[in-house]
Amino acid sequence: MIWGPRIAGRSRAAGATAALLAVFSLTLAGCSAADGDPGAAAPDEPATTSPSPSPSPTRSYPLSEAPDTVPAVQRHQAARGPGWKPGPESGVVIAEGSEGLADEARLLARELELDYRGTVPARAGDVRLALAGSGGAESYTLTTRGDRVAITGPDEAGVFYGTRTLKQALRTGGAMPEGVVTDRPDRAQRGLNLDIARKHFTAEWIEARMREMADLKLNQLGLHFSDDQAFRIQSDTHPEVVSDPHLTKAEVRRIVALGRSLHISVFGEIDSPGHLGAVLRAHPELQLRSVQGVPRQGAIDISKPQSAEIVDDLLREYTALFGARWFHVGADEYQALTVSDPAASYPQLATAARERYGAGAGVQDLAEGWLNDRAAVVRGAGQIPKAWNDGFFAGGVVSADQDIEVEYWTGKEIGAREPSGYLAEGRKMVNLNDEYLYYVLGEPNEFVYPTGERIYEEWTPLVLRGSEPVAEEYSDQILGGRFAVWCDLANSQTPEQVAAGIRRPLQAVSQKLWDADEPSLTWAQFESLADRATTG
Repeated sequence: MIWGPRIAGRSRAAGATAALLAVFSLTLAGCSAADGDPGAAAPDEPATTSPSPSPSPTRSYPLSEAPDTVPAVQRHQAARGPGWKPGPESGVVIAEGSEGLADEARLLARELELDYRGTVPARAGDVRLALAGSGGAESYTLTTRGDRVAITGPDEAGVFYGTRTLKQALRTGGAMPEGVVTDRPDRAQRGLNLDIARKHFTAEWIEARMREMADLKLNQLGLHFSDDQAFRIQSDTHPEVVSDPHLTKAEVRRIVALGRSLHISVFGEIDSPGHLGAVLRAHPELQLRSVQGVPRQGAIDISKPQSAEIVDDLLREYTALFGARWFHVGADEYQALTVSDPAASYPQLATAARERYGAGAGVQDLAEGWLNDRAAVVRGAGQIPKAWNDGFFAGGVVSADQDIEVEYWTGKEIGAREPSGYLAEGRKMVNLNDEYLYYVLGEPNEFVYPTGERIYEEWTPLVLRGSEPVAEEYSDQILGGRFAVWCDLANSQTPEQVAAGIRRPLQAVSQKLWDADEPSLTWAQFESLADRATTG
């Protein structure tokens, strides 16, 4: 009979296989525990010991890979396990003593369509947020183990960024990979600068950009709301200077409040002593005029005490309205300094300079003193003054105060110097290099719309002017950067076109400010990832 031998042979093979499986199961169980098996202890909870004398077979998982996010995480410790994804019983909780994270927890719960359960112990399937650990305020640790996620950081900002990583990982891979993410930004200042003076943008449009920024871990929004064309925020001290349409103070407060919830600092800019055309239309008696009586566009006469009074009124009003860490005082492109002989063309400025700063002082020194005086008003409001680099001059009697942050945008204008000159003086700088980071509507004056690809492949925070980086020794003085939208030809694009045009460059900027090293992905790979990771 042919069935006998086959049955006997199968029995002998089954016995051998069973023995091998027993050995394999013991080995696999040990490997799984060492490599982060889902049955291991959950984050922040004690391990337990199984009473079973012999382990049962455990499913094997490959070592995890870092989550796919924009910007990429700095470090991921791989582990074996299924990772985490929301389940029917999943929720978001906060650790005891971390009640300040309630807003971050509620936002994440809404985004992932989970329950927010408050300050209760985490259970299987949960995400737990906690204030813990040391390091920078924007650093965080995200641990995925035992069907749970724990996000910890020393400050609310870092924990918030951990929730952005989790959100993107679910979008790109369907699950948060097993293991530990340890992350922090390379630069402290990362953001967008928006010209709302030349072109009105609604509060809703601005808020939509802020939500996109938050998911990219960008943390600054600068609003340039006063220029020659218009003054775009409601004023109580000088309502006569305000243009229509404009943002109301209630809308600005709403924008600022959204910024706080998204860990974006929203600050304003009143550019002076140039770019004040909207203010001067209401106060023509303060406009700068040459010895022949010719007015200079946008320039205020800084020899008149009333000029300082009105600008300082506005600075006090809007530093209070924004309440941010910074306020921008402009200081660029003062037209009195663009002529061959400022003292001859504007003798009133030369006279005021000598009266205040001595016989050797000139118009440049009066302008530098104006910058210092406006910075003092900002400082008096408890905020850090910022100014454009071409408002800082060398070789004069008066020097700009050391604590004013230099916002470097150009090497083309009057008074501009090589970045190394400012850095050698020990100044702190922020990168707004017009070669890469200026999105100028209508592309006037040889500007072209910057591309995300060029930023991604060529630009770094050290590339402050043109395409050449400054020496690495100055790296710590470069605080970060912002991508800037300028609306010189305001009708060249609709707000929707602006939003679409800046989307990819902002993604590239976020990557290069979070991690200044050469990216590991090609541009094509990064584009594909960004489309999967982000909304809009």
